[in-house]
Amino acid sequence: MRGLFLLMLLSTLGLTHAQFGKNCEVRQLKINAFSPGMEYEMGLGVNSTLDIRIALQPSLDPFTARPLENYELFPAITVQNRYYYNFGSRSRSRRSIYGNSANYIGPSVSILEPGSRIIDGQVAEGIFATAGLVTGLQRSYDSGLSFSIDVGGAYYLGPFEGGIYPVVNLSLGWIISEKRWCVGR
Repeated sequence: MRGLFLLMLLSTLGLTHAQFGKNCEVRQLKINAFSPGMEYEMGLGVNSTLDIRIALQPSLDPFTARPLENYELFPAITVQNRYYYNFGSRSRSRRSIYGNSANYIGPSVSILEPGSRIIDGQVAEGIFATAGLVTGLQRSYDSGLSFSIDVGGAYYLGPFEGGIYPVVNLSLGWIISEKRWCVGR
């Protein structure tokens, strides 16, 4: 677990090293409706942000014998270091980059707390985590509506036999507070 955390930290530092100026928003706070909760995104470098989400998040249930067939809604904290790679091309084609409207890639870590429950006649309890890479897109509109979706793969860690499984995160909500930097519309 420590090695994985160190790898994620080094990836974050590598993406933000020697970047000057900004293309992304300095910070924005969002309320999510699809995965009920809050999300805070702050600019780290020219094209990178740190996104922190606290929400009820759909996830595979790795405690079951067939996790790919069992999805549940769990309280979760998700942290992503997003590197937006197409701000320039969106600006050149006169498309909006407001609210970090661009495509991204980056490491993603989630900690989920499913609580105690009975699965296959046994008590399943304890937190679990995911750590992996995702790619996605985010679009924000002048009305404040914000949408993001990312997909990737992650290693599931916890009191069960771990493994690499798919990860999908979907956010639909509203920007309630922002500090603008980018001038693209």
